[in-house]
Amino acid sequence: QVQLVESGGGLVQPGGSLRLSCVASGFMLRNYPMSWYHQPPGQERTLVATISAFGATSYDDSVMGRFTISRDNAQNTLYLQMNSLKFEDTGVYFCNARMAARPLFSWGQGTQVTVSS
Repeated sequence: QVQLVESGGGLVQPGGSLRLSCVASGFMLRNYPMSWYHQPPGQERTLVATISAFGATSYDDSVMGRFTISRDNAQNTLYLQMNSLKFEDTGVYFCNARMAARPLFSWGQGTQVTVSS
C-alpha cells in the first residue's frame, strides 16, 4: 500500500526557512520522478518542484533560487528546503510521484506552511 507522509511545516516569519520531508512507503521513491506541490488557501494545488529519477531538478519560477528539492534514496525520503520564504508561500505542501506529467498516487495529508509576521 502506497503511503506519502509529509512533515516539517510550521509558522515562520518572512525571510525564514523550513525543510519539508516526505517519507514514502509502498514503492521505491528512486524509481520515479518526485514532486512537491503547493496549495494556497482557497486555491488549487500547483506544482512547485520536481526531481527526476536521475536527479535532474526543475522549479516553478515563483520558487526558483529559493527552494531546493532533493531525495535520500536510502531513506526513501523526499525533501524541500525552503529559504527566503514569502507570504505567498503560505499553504499546504504535498509530495507525489509523477507519471505522464500528472501525480501518480493518492495524496497524503500534506504539511501546513504559514508565513506570517
